[in-house]
Amino acid sequence: MATVAVEYEDRDVSIGRVFNRAFATIGSNPGTIVSIAFLFGALPATLIGYGSQYLQRTQITFLGLWTTLAITLVSLVLSVACSMLTQGALVRATIAHSEGRKAGFAESAQAGLAVVVPLLLLSIGSGLGITVGIIFLIVPGIILYVMWSVAAPALVEENLGIFQAFARSNELTSGDRWKIFGVELIAIVAYWLFSAAVGVLAFALFGGLRGLAAAAGTGFPLSYYILTAVANTATSAVWGVIQTSLYVELRNWHEGPPTHALAEVFG
Repeated sequence: MATVAVEYEDRDVSIGRVFNRAFATIGSNPGTIVSIAFLFGALPATLIGYGSQYLQRTQITFLGLWTTLAITLVSLVLSVACSMLTQGALVRATIAHSEGRKAGFAESAQAGLAVVVPLLLLSIGSGLGITVGIIFLIVPGIILYVMWSVAAPALVEENLGIFQAFARSNELTSGDRWKIFGVELIAIVAYWLFSAAVGVLAFALFGGLRGLAAAAGTGFPLSYYILTAVANTATSAVWGVIQTSLYVELRNWHEGPPTHALAEVFG
């Protein structure tokens, strides 16, 4: 058993292994992963987007300025909360795959629901810190982003407090942050490229800028919301699983595989 642990401790962090684990997770349990990403991520985002567009077409004088602002604020909070629920549920599903088992929808959803508030506070804290860091010459913000990149999975999986999760992420990312930066950069660039492709498809679907401008004024058709929901489902699923796969890679690198995984090796 010690030999296996040493092998994990001595190996380097592998960018390829992070992405292989992420896509293997999706491939082994697509029903749960896609359901989580759609029901908790894409569907609420699409409904909120539709509601926001409706409000924009409705005269503020009809609802009242404060009523409109209150609806907008509630929509924002619900959107972030759903995003945190998605993230927490995807953490459980990804960790289960790394343990050699499948987490069902109910188990994953329950895990996500249990950490919505802590993840929300964690997200606000990291967002503020990274934003301040970016304001100060950009580099400090990038450093904080890398340092805190696995705080959310650590909070969910290890049942940590918010500050403990930041400290745990700092601990796990120490020693090979250039590769962690590489993982995040690849994920961000892939997200941009995918978003650009979806934008081109939407551009073609509406016949150019005039069509998009007209749809924005009169209301987008059902096809637009279907396209948006599909795109949001894909990005939510892949992004959430990649972040947790990075956490698993870093945890195994620093500490070796979990004891149950070692038991399976020698079983």
